[in-house]
Amino acid sequence: QVQLVESGGGWVQAGGSLRLSCAASGSVFKVNAMGWYRQAPGRQRERVAYITSGDSTDYSDSVNGRFTISRGDAKNTVFLQMNSLKPEDTAVYYCWISGYRDLTPYDYWGQGTQVTVSS
Repeated sequence: QVQLVESGGGWVQAGGSLRLSCAASGSVFKVNAMGWYRQAPGRQRERVAYITSGDSTDYSDSVNGRFTISRGDAKNTVFLQMNSLKPEDTAVYYCWISGYRDLTPYDYWGQGTQVTVSS
């Protein structure tokens, strides 16, 4: 089992910044990637950004150029720096980890942290 603990959500005015943090613990083996998803009320969960074990990154079109994902110095930690926030960025943000354990793939999500951007 893998536990993901997120922090850093909150309320900010449009144009402001927030930084999300996530730390994975437990049975973390052969991590392929870590990243962030988000889900706004009445909408499907969407992937925001991820970073692979080889440090390749990918962003959704809606956040590309405004958000930056990075690894922490501590193993299995990841950050999401969110700049130029817009009201449409309001959502619950979930940390995600993907990897393999004994050749079996796994995916886990955190409990989520609320991000609210006011206009």
